[in-house]
Amino acid sequence: MAIHDIFEPDRIVIGVESQRAKNLLEKLYSPFKKTKIFFTSRSSAEMIKYASNSFLAMKITFINEISNLCEKIGCNVYEIAYAIGLDTRIGEKFLNPGPGYGGSCFPKDTLALANFGKSVGSRLTLVESTIMANESRKKELAAKILHLVEDYKNPKASFLGLFFKAGVDDCRQSPSTDIIMELLDKNIDVCAYDPTAIDNSRKIFESRITYALDAYNAVKDADLIVFGTECENFKFLDWVKIGTLVRNKVIFDLRNIINSQEAIRNGFRCYTIGKPKGEG
Repeated sequence: MAIHDIFEPDRIVIGVESQRAKNLLEKLYSPFKKTKIFFTSRSSAEMIKYASNSFLAMKITFINEISNLCEKIGCNVYEIAYAIGLDTRIGEKFLNPGPGYGGSCFPKDTLALANFGKSVGSRLTLVESTIMANESRKKELAAKILHLVEDYKNPKASFLGLFFKAGVDDCRQSPSTDIIMELLDKNIDVCAYDPTAIDNSRKIFESRITYALDAYNAVKDADLIVFGTECENFKFLDWVKIGTLVRNKVIFDLRNIINSQEAIRNGFRCYTIGKPKGEG
């Protein structure tokens, strides 16, 4: 994905302060003939980067708040998001409800832009609200997870997916890791599996959680399975086999990644976000 974005970007923004620099960079980027290249000042280029990432973070936060509303009134947020995305003024990207944004860019850039606005006397209240809402989102979902295991003695949660988005091994400010921290504070036993991010996760949790070599080992004796991030392999899990491994058949899918109806047919209680009760 990252390599694709490098060679086929939507646009290239270059900040320059001299004609000589512009001429050199035009020559350097000449192979990108199909890509719109936009030259501006260095300060404007930096602002474009911060504003773009903050806008996308707001879009994620918006659909998550709509998801909460859908749960209250019995709508399906995935239908809402699909229809909203058909509007070409809005577009379908970044309208996937989930546990919030994370990673190395969105949290850093939203904070930087909000703080910069305050420092020059031009507050960005939408960005500030986005930051607060994103933090609240993870706490809300952690509270729902805790509610699902509150009746179990010495509950164990299996967490599948630790990276902040598919295709990376980066756990920095991942919603999964933030939610797990909330569970650990309540003395929940957590066993985790991730196909790429375990080494980076160890740097965060050290020995506070245990790790499994695959999803099936991760769910052994679990009272609850949480799907924290997208992973293609999670779509094809054997729910008959998993049913023989877990202690209690409860699933909380934060990414709408699994075939919930198949899990339900195999006796699991399946919870997701933004859907009416009974839809899985």
